[in-house]
Amino acid sequence: MSHYDFIVIGAGVIGTSVAHHLAAQGAQSVLVIEQGTIGAGTTSQSSGLLRTHYSVRQNVELARSSWWAFNNFAEYVGDDEASCGLVKCGYLICSPEGDKLEPLHASLAAQQDMGIEVRLLDKGEAHERLPIASFDDAALIGFEPEAGFADAYLVATGFARSARRRGVRIMEGVKVTDVVREGRRVTGVATSAGNFSCGTLISTQNIWTPELAGWIGVPLPVKPERHTVLALECEGAAYSFKMPAFKDLGSAGMLYYRSYGGSQMLVSEGVVGETLNSPETEQGDISLDYVAEVGAQVAERFPAYEIAGLASSWTGVYDVTPDWNPVLGKVADIEGLVVGFGFSGHGFKLSPGIGKILAQHALGQPTDVSLAPYALDRFASGALLVGKYGSGAVS
Repeated sequence: MSHYDFIVIGAGVIGTSVAHHLAAQGAQSVLVIEQGTIGAGTTSQSSGLLRTHYSVRQNVELARSSWWAFNNFAEYVGDDEASCGLVKCGYLICSPEGDKLEPLHASLAAQQDMGIEVRLLDKGEAHERLPIASFDDAALIGFEPEAGFADAYLVATGFARSARRRGVRIMEGVKVTDVVREGRRVTGVATSAGNFSCGTLISTQNIWTPELAGWIGVPLPVKPERHTVLALECEGAAYSFKMPAFKDLGSAGMLYYRSYGGSQMLVSEGVVGETLNSPETEQGDISLDYVAEVGAQVAERFPAYEIAGLASSWTGVYDVTPDWNPVLGKVADIEGLVVGFGFSGHGFKLSPGIGKILAQHALGQPTDVSLAPYALDRFASGALLVGKYGSGAVS
C-alpha cells in the first residue's frame, strides 16, 4: 500500500489550493484524489465574484488575503504564465431604508476599521460608475475598488499545476469509497484504485461531505442547495467590464450582478435556494416563471432591462451549513482528519486563504486566521457564525 504524509480528497478550487499550500510550505509527500477531473465539480459552476465585503469579520480577513493572491496570481503560484482571468472592476453594494441598512453600515465601517479601502458614494457618484442602474431608493452605497471577478476553473487548474510542479500527485477519475481507521485515528482511504495510507487526511468534498459523515460515524451538518444564474442581454444598456459588480440588498432576492461580456449581464439571487435530496451537479430545470420573477427585480434597478432577453442560464450547487459559513479543522475526537466544507457560496472568493490555513493546520503550524470560529462544535454550543444580512451568501 502506497503511503503519503497527506491525502486530499477533492480537486476543486479548495482542494487544489490546499495541495498548493501544503507543497509550498514544504510538504514532501502529498496525494490528491478526485472522482472526476480537476475543477469540474461545483467549482466550474461558480459565478466568480471577488470581494472582501462580509458581515463576519473572519471572512473579511480571509477574503483580504485571498484578494492579494488573485491580484498577484502568477507570482502567488510561481508561474509567469498562470492567470486567474481577473477583471478588476470594483464592487458596489447598496441598501434602501429598512432592515438591511444598519447591517450594511456596520459592515462597511468594519472593513474601513480593518484598513480596507471602502468609499461611501452618493447617488450621482454611484450612477457615474454604473450608469445603467437607478439608485433612486438608495439610502447607503458602498464601493470597494479592489474587487471584481475571475475564473474559478483557471484558479483550480493553476493551483493544481503549481502543486504538481512541487511534487504533488493528483489522481483523477478515482473515487474514495471509505476511510481506513485504527480506532479513532484515520490512517488512509479505500478507493476505486486501491488503498492508500496517510499521516493526515484532508477532506474538501464539498456537497459530497455526507459520504465522509457516513464513513466516520459523525454527523456533519451540510446540505446541497441549487442556485440559478441568468445571463441577460440588453443591446441598449450593455454591462461592460469597466462597470463594477453590484449587490442589491433592496431587491427581494438580494440579487448580485456583474458583466458577462459583450452586452450581457450575469445575475443571480443571494438568498436560500433549492435543497437537493442528494449531491449532484447536473443542471436543474429553470422555469420561465422564475426567469420572469427575477427579470422583474432586475428591471426595477436597471430600467432598460425591462425588455432584455435571456441569453443563457445555468445552475450551480452550494454546500450549505445551518449558518451559511464553513466548517474548518478537526472533527470531534477523530485523529488524523482535517475538514473544509460548507462554504455556502463563499468557497471561490476565499479559496487561497482557506487553502493556506487548512494546510497550516494540517502541518501543525499557527494559522493566519483562527479556525476556532469555524469549528464543528459551534452548532452544538450555539456559537453560530451568523451574518448580519440573514441566510445567504453575503455572510
